[in-house]
Amino acid sequence: MGTVSPETLHLTLDDAIQRGIQANLAITQARIQQQQSDAERLESLDPLLPSIKAEASTGAHQYNLATFGFNAGVIKQIAPLFPDVNFTGFSPIVKVDVTQADAALDWTAGDLAAYTRYRAAKESLKAAYYNTQSSRGLVVLNVGNQYLKALADQAQIDSSEALLRADEVLLKQAQAEHEAGTAARLDELRSRVQYQTQQQKVIAAQNAFEKDKILLKREIGVPVEQAIQLTDTSPYADLEQMSIEDARHLAYQSRQDYQGMQRQVSAARLSRSAARYERLPTLTASGNYGVTGLTHGLYHGTFVAMGELKLPLFKEAQFRGDADVAQAQQADTLNRQADLKQQIDQQLRDSMLDLNSSQALVRVSQQNVDLATRALSDANDRFAAGVDDNLPVVQAQATLSQAQSQLISDTLTYNQAKLGLARNLGIVDTQYQTYLHGK
Repeated sequence: MGTVSPETLHLTLDDAIQRGIQANLAITQARIQQQQSDAERLESLDPLLPSIKAEASTGAHQYNLATFGFNAGVIKQIAPLFPDVNFTGFSPIVKVDVTQADAALDWTAGDLAAYTRYRAAKESLKAAYYNTQSSRGLVVLNVGNQYLKALADQAQIDSSEALLRADEVLLKQAQAEHEAGTAARLDELRSRVQYQTQQQKVIAAQNAFEKDKILLKREIGVPVEQAIQLTDTSPYADLEQMSIEDARHLAYQSRQDYQGMQRQVSAARLSRSAARYERLPTLTASGNYGVTGLTHGLYHGTFVAMGELKLPLFKEAQFRGDADVAQAQQADTLNRQADLKQQIDQQLRDSMLDLNSSQALVRVSQQNVDLATRALSDANDRFAAGVDDNLPVVQAQATLSQAQSQLISDTLTYNQAKLGLARNLGIVDTQYQTYLHGK
C-alpha cells in the first residue's frame, strides 16, 4: 500500500489496471517462480560447462627419510657407491620449502542426458513466463470488472438523483395545488412518499458506490483512506460476433495458460528422453598445468591431460525408476493439456452465450427506458392539465426508475461479458479497450 495523499486521486481505467498489475500479489509470486525456474535452468546448465580452477600453495615441509627406508644401515651400504660424497653428517630429518601452482580443467564433453535435462529446464522457464503473463490477464479482468461496477454505481447515483429532483418538483407542485384547494391532500401525501422512497434509493446507491470503491482500492493497492475519482464513463459499444471455431483458434494462439501448458508438455517429453539417455556413455576431459619446485629455487612445469569414457554397466534400479517417474509426469501433463482444451472450449461457449444474451437485454432495456420516459411525460402532461391526479405520474416515475436501474445493470453485465470473452481468448491485457469501446 502507498501513502495517503491529501489530494483526490483521479483514476482512468488504464491507470487502475496499471496500478493493479504493479500491486497484485499473484503477479509478484509468479515473477518469483519465474526467477526460481531461471535459477534451475542455470543449475542444469552447469554440468555442461567446463570447470576451471586455479590453486597455489607454498609451505615448509619436514620429512623423516627413515620412514621411507633411508636409515643408517642403508646409508652404509650405498656409501661405497659414492666415494666423493661424505655421509658422515647425514641426518634422516630433512626440511624443504616447496611452492607449487596449477590450473585444472574438468569438462563433460559428451552427456546427452544432461543436455536434454537442460533443454527441459529451458521449456519450464518458458512455462513460468507464460504463467506470469496469465496472472496479468486475470488482474486486468478483476480490476476492469471492479472499475466498471463502480462506474455503474455512479451512473445509478446520477439517475437516482435526477429522479429525486423530478420527485421534488412533483411534491412542490402537489403541495401548491393542495394549498390552493385544487387537489386533494392524498396527492400531496402520495408525492411525499414517492420523494422519500427515491431518497432511500439515492442513499443506497451512494453506499454501494463507496463500498465498491473500497474494493477497487484493494485491487489496485491504494490505501482505503485515499480519496479517488473515476474519470472514465460507463462505455457501451456493440461487439462484432465471431464463430466458435475462430474463437477457439485465437484462444489456442493467445492464451498464456495454454502456451504455458504446451511448454510443460515439451519439458515432460524432454525429461523422459533424458531418462532414457542415462544408459548412454559419457565422455569427460580433464587436465591441469602448473609449476612445482623449491621456494626461491628451480621450478619445473607439470601437466596432466586425460580423457575418460564412462559406460554405465548396471544401474538398472535407478534407470527404471527415473524412466517411470518421467513417464508418469508426461502422462499427467498430457492429461492436463487435454482437460485445459476442453475447459477453453467450454469457457468460450459460455462467454459467447453471456455476450449474446446480455447484448439483447441491453437493447430491450433501452427500449423500456424510452417507453417509460414517454409514459412519464404523458402522465405529467395529463396531471398538469388537470385531467388526472398524480397517481399515474408516481407510477410512471417508479417505472422509469426501475427501467433505468435495469439498463445500468444490463450494461454492466454486457461490459463484463465482453471482458470475460477477451480474458478467455487470452487478449484481455492488450485489447480490453477495444472490447469495451469498440475502438
